Amino acid sequence: MPLRRRSALLARLVVDEPGQPRVILGELRRIILDGAVRPCTIIPLREVAEVFGVSPIPVREALKTLIGEGLVTHEPHGGYAVAQLTATELREMYIVRETLEMASLARAAANATAADCANLMEINARLEQAIRDDDPVSYHRQSRNFHVALTKPSRMFRLLHMLESAWNVTEPVQSMVHIGRADRVRLHADHALMLSAFLAKDVDRLLVAAERHHRRLETVIATLPTDRGLLAPEDISFSP
Repeated sequence: MPLRRRSALLARLVVDEPGQPRVILGELRRIILDGAVRPCTIIPLREVAEVFGVSPIPVREALKTLIGEGLVTHEPHGGYAVAQLTATELREMYIVRETLEMASLARAAANATAADCANLMEINARLEQAIRDDDPVSYHRQSRNFHVALTKPSRMFRLLHMLESAWNVTEPVQSMVHIGRADRVRLHADHALMLSAFLAKDVDRLLVAAERHHRRLETVIATLPTDRGLLAPEDISFSP
């Protein structure tokens, strides 16, 4: 009988409070959003339960929540796995992200405090360091942080929650990790323009720079490799 392959997800679990449902949910979500495991990675229900020292019931409930968030898929006879999007679905989620972000930028720029601006500049500095170090993982992480910091001052909390959810759905792909360095440099040049306009509270210039950035993102996303298991075939749609 062939040995069953151990899921890569199990080795990433950190258990500080065994048996706590919120911890199980938070830890599984953290691993997926960190890009620590690839799309389609199997999530073995009983083995995860053993790691946390619980019955399968709280793990199953956590996985149901993650299915609702678009981070996990479930097949009746195939078990649970980290969600995988098709290229079309990924582009669609980027459109959703763009729409929500653009809707918040004007108010964000108007509401931004000195602390908001300082936070954005600090994140931009970390992005620049990631470019210098040619560190795609750090660039991916800090790029999200930059966009969060750009929109958070809007205080449009329901919209920001929807924006966070849209970002989360795309995180297993880790898009910025898989594009070329030249594309990351060009995208970061857009960040610099957005930052300058934001700090000046020049809403018109900010929206133009953001629109240019999103068009460039669409072009870059279209070049992501489809032969590395990152994206599903187009005839297999994302289905919770």
